[in-house]
Amino acid sequence: MNNENLELASITKRIFAFLIDELIITILVYFIFWDSLVTSIANEEQLANVLASLIFPVFFVKFIYQSFFVWYYGATIGKLVLKIRVIDYYDFGRVSLSSSIIRSISRIASEYFVYIGFIFAFFTEGRQAFHDKTGRTLVVNA
Repeated sequence: MNNENLELASITKRIFAFLIDELIITILVYFIFWDSLVTSIANEEQLANVLASLIFPVFFVKFIYQSFFVWYYGATIGKLVLKIRVIDYYDFGRVSLSSSIIRSISRIASEYFVYIGFIFAFFTEGRQAFHDKTGRTLVVNA
């Protein structure tokens, strides 16, 4: 791959891509778990219990979404819309399935711990968040 034209994606583009992806995942979760959500809306306590029971299924949907799209397309839908992509840190090529999986797990862990891993992107040379470091990836303009 020609790395002369590589430019790191801006934090702003990454934030908007994140927001698009979160919207898509939210819509997916609503479609998947619609029946459970609708039947619990009348009772606040029941709704709280249903939402709490959905934490791990939501993380699973995020894991599949992030892992698949980064591995197969080099970008999630949000990144595709913003014209940025994820590449391998060492050879600037396509991200392997194992790196994509590690990146996805680390990203979910960062979300679980108040998005602390995302803050790394503000202070690292390659604008790498925690999930980029562990997955050995960079996010660049497409």
